[in-house]
Amino acid sequence: MTNRACLITGLLMIAATAAILLAMGRIPICECGYVRFWTPASDVAGSSQHIADWYTFSHIIHGFLFYWLLWILLRRRSVGERALGAIFIEAAWEVAENSPWIIDRYREATIAVGYTGDSVLNSVFDILWMLAGFFFAWRMPVWLTVTVGIVFELLALWVIRDNLTLNVLMLIYPVDAIKVWQAG
Repeated sequence: MTNRACLITGLLMIAATAAILLAMGRIPICECGYVRFWTPASDVAGSSQHIADWYTFSHIIHGFLFYWLLWILLRRRSVGERALGAIFIEAAWEVAENSPWIIDRYREATIAVGYTGDSVLNSVFDILWMLAGFFFAWRMPVWLTVTVGIVFELLALWVIRDNLTLNVLMLIYPVDAIKVWQAG
C-alpha cells in the first residue's frame, strides 16, 4: 500500500469513527460551546471534551505500545500499514469507551463519578495523539520512548492521581484502596 493510500485510508477511518460516535449520540464539541486546546486538571467538567487534557498522555502511550505490538506482529508491513492497524485499534477503543457500558463502568469502578464520555472532537484528537506517539516510537530510540512513557505516567499520576496504568487496572479489577487514594 502506498503512503498516499495509507493516508487516505487513515483519514477515512478517523472520519468513520467520528460518524459512528455522532450516530451513538456523542456531542460534537463540549456542551460549553467553545473549544480549548488544553483542559487543566481543575476543569473536571471539561476533561475529555476538548483537544487535549491530562489523559492525552495515555493516548500518546497507546501509540508507543501499538507501534511495538504491530512491529512485532506485522514486521514485514510498511509503517503506514502498521499505522492503519493502530488507528483501527484506537478507533475501536474510542467507540467502546463511549458506549454506555464502559461509561457506566468508569462511574462505578473509578473516581470518574460524573464522567459522561468524550466529545467527538476529543475522540478524534485522541486518535491523532495516539498517532503522534506511534510515529514518535517509530523514529526515536526505544530507551527514549520508554523514558517518555514513564515520565508521562508519573506526571499524570502526580497531577491528577490517574494514568494509563491505574485506568486499566481500575477498569478491569477495581481496588478500593486506590479509589480512596485517587479521591484524595
